[in-house]
Amino acid sequence: MSLYSLAVENKFILEAFYALIICSVCMLIVLKTDRFYKLSLHKGIRYFRNAFFFYGIAFVVRYIFGIFSDFSLHYAFVLKMLFEYFLVMAGFFLLYSLIYRKIESPLEEYKSSLLNAKIFSFHIVAFLISVLDYLWNTYLFMFFSQIVIFFCMLIISFANHRKLGRQRKFLKFYFVAMFLGLVAWTLNLLVSVYFHWNQAILMNIGIINVIFFLLFLYGVIKFTQK
Repeated sequence: MSLYSLAVENKFILEAFYALIICSVCMLIVLKTDRFYKLSLHKGIRYFRNAFFFYGIAFVVRYIFGIFSDFSLHYAFVLKMLFEYFLVMAGFFLLYSLIYRKIESPLEEYKSSLLNAKIFSFHIVAFLISVLDYLWNTYLFMFFSQIVIFFCMLIISFANHRKLGRQRKFLKFYFVAMFLGLVAWTLNLLVSVYFHWNQAILMNIGIINVIFFLLFLYGVIKFTQK
């Protein structure tokens, strides 16, 4: 029996393990960045923390979606929308952590970084994307939105890396992670349109996603140690 056949036969266990890894990594990133934010009060770290908080929730919902989708289509649709909403919001928060200085004035202070005047528009867009994908029974709106977001973040992180140079080694991990994120979302789009959700390609995308989150965890650990 090939490794691929074994993985397909144990798909439920593999998906549970996959979700557990990503949720655990997200939890560690949130805890470490929250502790560092309380010491530094750096707004960018606050929004960066929120991104992985939403990523963690998204993958918890995805795991629940996998359980209930076999029993009730009603629950499957609701959980699919929630999964997309949290995943898109995570991407928005990650982008916002890079551009918040251009949007917020230094004097602006919000009690909540999860829901405020500036972030509210992201919630609306994320909700609309999840609704549109539900109505058209697709993931294309989410895929296109994340490809655009990750492409923008790749450009921004590259510009920041060139500007700051060796002063911020964390940006090296950030840039590589952004590139892997863009690759993963592009492959998701291609596999949904041209390869009919080929399981072998999806497993490779899953590996890229795990590396994406592990890179951020490694970068956060190195950064907070300093």
